[in-house]
Amino acid sequence: MKSLIKILVVVIMISLFSSCKKDSRPNYQFMPNMYEPVGYETYGEYEVFPDEQSAMLPAEGTIARGYSLFDYENTNEDYERAKLELKSPLDSTQINLIKGKELYNIYCGICHGTKGNGQGNLVKREKILGIPSYDDVGRAITEGSIYHTIYYGKNAMGSYVNQLNEEERWQVVSYVLNLKADLEK
Repeated sequence: MKSLIKILVVVIMISLFSSCKKDSRPNYQFMPNMYEPVGYETYGEYEVFPDEQSAMLPAEGTIARGYSLFDYENTNEDYERAKLELKSPLDSTQINLIKGKELYNIYCGICHGTKGNGQGNLVKREKILGIPSYDDVGRAITEGSIYHTIYYGKNAMGSYVNQLNEEERWQVVSYVLNLKADLEK
């Protein structure tokens, strides 16, 4: 009789556990919202967002990850100020002329030429005219003026701020100064 009761208890237990198990989803969900998210309409009205906004604005003064402040505007006065004041934050161990050359050849060499003499392929084909050489006395470029020009562009040259991050821009600046020194020899 005791063995019959034990067998009956085991059969009942097995049937209970097997009837609760579903292979289509986990047995126990500790955080069910992770498995079955609540859907929101993109422009719906919810109490979550104040002032009927569809998304929250970032806090005032925040800077996106990977970006930093650039205290110079896109004006001739700030170009001259950058030319005098702006210095590279990279020290001599962080400057990589090989990487700077690669970036320069990709983004700048087509117009400015691989030697910085203003004789790139587009100039030779007469698609763009008036690209000056880096050793022009009247230009007197500095690292600040080069960085400002890469950041905002100048004349027919557009901005490269979206193509190059801050460190890459400074690598290109150091390579351009190296080209300038080579041209002035």
